[in-house]
Amino acid sequence: MKKFVTLVFSAILLFSLAACGSSEKPKLKEDHSLYLITDQGTINDKSFNQGSYEGMEQYAHEVGITPNYLRPTGETTVEYIDSIEKAIAAGAKVIVTPGFLFEEAVFISQDAHPDVKFILVDGVPNNAKFDATHEEKVGDNTVSILYREEQSGFLAGYAAVKSGFTELGFMGGIAVPPVINFGYGYLAGANLAAEEEGVKVNVKYTYLGQFNPSPEFQNQAVSWFNDGVEVIFASAGGAGNSVMAAAEEVDGKVIGVDVDQSAESDTVITSATKNLKGSVYEVVKSAMTEGFKGGEILTFGVGEDGVTLPDNFDGLEGFGQAEYDALYARLKADEDGIQSNIPVLSTHGDKVSALSFDNVTIESIE
Repeated sequence: MKKFVTLVFSAILLFSLAACGSSEKPKLKEDHSLYLITDQGTINDKSFNQGSYEGMEQYAHEVGITPNYLRPTGETTVEYIDSIEKAIAAGAKVIVTPGFLFEEAVFISQDAHPDVKFILVDGVPNNAKFDATHEEKVGDNTVSILYREEQSGFLAGYAAVKSGFTELGFMGGIAVPPVINFGYGYLAGANLAAEEEGVKVNVKYTYLGQFNPSPEFQNQAVSWFNDGVEVIFASAGGAGNSVMAAAEEVDGKVIGVDVDQSAESDTVITSATKNLKGSVYEVVKSAMTEGFKGGEILTFGVGEDGVTLPDNFDGLEGFGQAEYDALYARLKADEDGIQSNIPVLSTHGDKVSALSFDNVTIESIE
């Protein structure tokens, strides 16, 4: 009998210790005030959907309410608006829409629902698809969050070449402004590092046409690696996972995007990041409390520490924290015009073939 009691006591003790050591999720009140509508991909895409969702989620958990999201049935403005309407019908007071593809949907919905606050990440509301006037309008109930992706891409391209890579690749998702600017900055950073190192760099460059993973993209990346490309910057949302799978298959290297993607694959040497979580958190908080800057466009770059590389430099041989800090300071100060001279879509157009660099040769693949 004594043995039985001892065993029971031991079992209870072990259970209690296990319970104390476990990390319980916060108990949240069911609430439908906060919604995120995903762009192509999911809230687990390890890219801009997830980064934006985590910012909203952080605020929701702080105040003890549920964060909510919807994934549209398709990828058209009509389907995006339908998801927005569903969120509002469920009780949404604040809606986060991550992605350039939401520009038309928010342009229409902000006027249709003036009591709902919209946070558009990576875009500015406009009616380009519906009216030749291409009117932009950030309503009083809307805030647009933009980033200086060209600066983040610049940091990644510079770091890659400083680490000894001279055969580079760029695979963008859809040729939308953030992706284009990531790519242009990547080329400019590689060019400056190549000049300083006295080397020439070759870059294969393409847009995949979507942000979702595909065996086709994996095969294309394998082909690039087999042709001599050493590292591919995959500014492609979920499609970046196809590039990582290719790198794992043939011992290639990858540069991630939007958030630190090193946990996704050992092939990721660094990531060109944007402070999605932090910036979305702050704007969601203001929308739910006070200080919401309706009608404004907020832009985050090196000046706001809104674009960075992750602080793990293990994948970058010869380029560590000290070198990164020095580069970041140069970029922030616009030393010798290195910030001002990064090409961007608004000044250089959308054809990478029109760009010219002294130390980088671009092979544009349609």
